Amino acid sequence: MANNNLEMVEKESKQYIVVMVGSEQYGIDISYIDNIVRMQKITRVPKAQPYFKGMINLRGEVVPVMSVRKKMGLEDDVFTNASRIIIIKLEESGSFGIIVDEVKGVVNLSDDEIDNISNKGKFINGIGKHGGELISLLEINSIVEENV
Repeated sequence: MANNNLEMVEKESKQYIVVMVGSEQYGIDISYIDNIVRMQKITRVPKAQPYFKGMINLRGEVVPVMSVRKKMGLEDDVFTNASRIIIIKLEESGSFGIIVDEVKGVVNLSDDEIDNISNKGKFINGIGKHGGELISLLEINSIVEENV
């Protein structure tokens, strides 16, 4: 009887937005995402970090925007019709935007579909397996830290 109860427990799963940055797929925990907007004019800020692209006006709110590519040490952004700014909301630092090359969709990943890697990089907190593909799960807090 006890074994049947274990099998009936629903697996915990989280939703992730899958985005492309360069040729890699990344997942962002959907609980951090406030909005996804098309590319728009970004007002530059002098003497800012190289990954800090500037500010946008989003319905009257000024939102800082950063390049995930530059933050992770990749080549500079190439904007296309698929490029998007994902608006992230964090309690400590408010709203900010991150530029991604493309938004692929939303996936549900249960705990057993996520490998916590021991030698994970500063920006990755695990690898999700979905439909035969691997999705690197972004650690949003480390992306927004200033001192990187």
